[in-house]
Amino acid sequence: MESAILSIIAPMILVALGYSIGSARIVNEGNEALVERLGKKHRKLEPGLNFIVPLIDKIAVEESTREQVLDTKPRQAITRDNVSVEIDAVVFWKIVDLEKAFYNIEDVEEAMTNLVLTRLRSLIGEMDLDETYSSMDYINRKLLEHVAEATGDWGIQVIRVEVQEISVPPSVRESLEKKRIAESEKQAAIERAEGEKQAEISKAEGTVKSLEIISKALNGQSNTREVLQYLIAQRYVEANEKLGESANSKIIFMDPNKLNEAMTDLLGEESASNIGANPGNGSIRPHDQ
Repeated sequence: MESAILSIIAPMILVALGYSIGSARIVNEGNEALVERLGKKHRKLEPGLNFIVPLIDKIAVEESTREQVLDTKPRQAITRDNVSVEIDAVVFWKIVDLEKAFYNIEDVEEAMTNLVLTRLRSLIGEMDLDETYSSMDYINRKLLEHVAEATGDWGIQVIRVEVQEISVPPSVRESLEKKRIAESEKQAAIERAEGEKQAEISKAEGTVKSLEIISKALNGQSNTREVLQYLIAQRYVEANEKLGESANSKIIFMDPNKLNEAMTDLLGEESASNIGANPGNGSIRPHDQ
């Protein structure tokens, strides 16, 4: 009798044990799973030990709900100034609704890749090449806004989007470098010319001021001619000193008598008398007569 009972119970125990083993499903921490029953979505399995009905239920998908990284491959884009560049981006995202991510979109990663690169090409096309390098933050922000809005029904959350690199072909890079060098040299030449112009203006203003001071100092003096001769001689000596300091300087011989005659001709009796005249008495009085 006992043996008959055992022969009935033993198979039942084995069936129950096999059923338990066959229906047990373990979902790892950080993952979620979807169960389909007879081809239709049934329920979601949380991390831990779960049981399903064998032959009726099946695990349709098990995915991570942790943050994931999508690294896109470089693609070509054309800037507003018709420069061809290669661009790529990285997307940080995670699944927040597994049912939507599995049933509402065929391939989440491929869809996000196409979405990011399409929008990125559009943004690059609105900018000049130089502007793209200085507008990375703007591009990243616009990409995130666009991708987050477009993926609202996909059951995912796009955390951030970062443009990794905007590269140009070597020939274009060389041409741009030459252009920058030419512009730098042009700007330097303009600044140098402006500096020389200001120096000449300052020099002229200084000369005028010096002449005014000399004119005031010589007004009413009786030795005007001698003073002027001394000033000219001083300038002559200074000029010779500078010439001697020059790397390509040359020796110049000059007869002092000739220099004195040249000064006399330059000043002239009449001019020296006019400079030394007293403007207050209304007449011109020669000094050397």
